[in-house]
Amino acid sequence: MRRTKAEPNFDAVARPYRWMEYATFGRALERCRMHFLPRLLDRKRALVLGDGDGRFTAALVTANPAVEVDAVDTSGAMLRLLRRKCVDAGARVRTHQMSALSFLPEASYDLDLIVSHFFLDCLTQAEVEALVARLTPHLAAGGVWVVSEFRIREGWLEWPARMLVGALYGAFRLLTGLRTNRLPDHAAAFAAVGFVWVARHDSLGGLLRTELWRASA
Repeated sequence: MRRTKAEPNFDAVARPYRWMEYATFGRALERCRMHFLPRLLDRKRALVLGDGDGRFTAALVTANPAVEVDAVDTSGAMLRLLRRKCVDAGARVRTHQMSALSFLPEASYDLDLIVSHFFLDCLTQAEVEALVARLTPHLAAGGVWVVSEFRIREGWLEWPARMLVGALYGAFRLLTGLRTNRLPDHAAAFAAVGFVWVARHDSLGGLLRTELWRASA
């Protein structure tokens, strides 16, 4: 896959990513990703965006033997790790090394689940809005989108959270070339195309949030 200069490259952090995450946040991000997993056991067709080393995808196909997954990521190294974790799922997991902004499901694609854990924060507000608008027509009525992201909430933890999120953006800019430097408002993008917020779960004093959104009928 040919990369543009503006596109970040996560290959270099693929192998150490898990341990970098554990060293910084312990298991908090992992627990955040898995929080709604018990509510996804009836899903049949899933699109997973930017799952990194594939821990969530592996957990999903293990917990739900009927689900088929398409995993999209620009990093070939990340996708290789994902495939190794999902080897027992065989053809139920298909990988696509490309930008999620370019991925377009087939016309007959009948998704009932989209997942983006700590991925939308790599995009600008305009890119998030375009992505949500692009994928929503492929999500069946009643389909759900699970999203986990960092969050800066007002209160006494606001400035520590801003400093931490800013430091993370700075680190990934150095390591991967990521150019985004602020959290987008994904909730506004979902609401604009008719998604309904169903449930949420906060952790680490509200720094982490995972949400379940449902497509309108």
